[in-house]
Amino acid sequence: MTRLSMKVNNKPVSVEIEGRTLLVQVLREKLGLTGTHVGCDTSQCGACVVHVDGLAMKSCSVLAGGLEGCEVTTIEAMAGPNGELNAVQQAFQDFHGLQCGFCTPGMVMSAQSLLAENPKPTETEIRHYLEGNLCRCTGYHNIIRAILAASGQNPEPATAV
Repeated sequence: MTRLSMKVNNKPVSVEIEGRTLLVQVLREKLGLTGTHVGCDTSQCGACVVHVDGLAMKSCSVLAGGLEGCEVTTIEAMAGPNGELNAVQQAFQDFHGLQCGFCTPGMVMSAQSLLAENPKPTETEIRHYLEGNLCRCTGYHNIIRAILAASGQNPEPATAV
């Protein structure tokens, strides 16, 4: 067992871990932060995306032991201090960018990272950035619209199906 100390959602934490412990296990099992989902256990779906020192990472593929002193941000820290949604979360709600909600935390974290890197992405750039995030429900159209809206761009109007 090893002691791991880092900041999670701006709070210092220290936990005992085994060398093979994944970041997602620390977040969910040791810290009770269950907003980070485990979907595939193979780094394919993106439901477990968090930010490590400001970079989007799939927490199911990161060994926690290598994160000594790092700063981790999860979906739980995305809302404001009074629970108000941030721009990406609000856009996902406003543009129906979620359905069952399982992929939503990872999508929001990835979208947040994209907008930090590229504040006005095109639809093609958004689609490329989200290639590592899978959604089985929405067909992605409203997720793209939500990210365009969060970036301050005017998404195309919804079309009747």
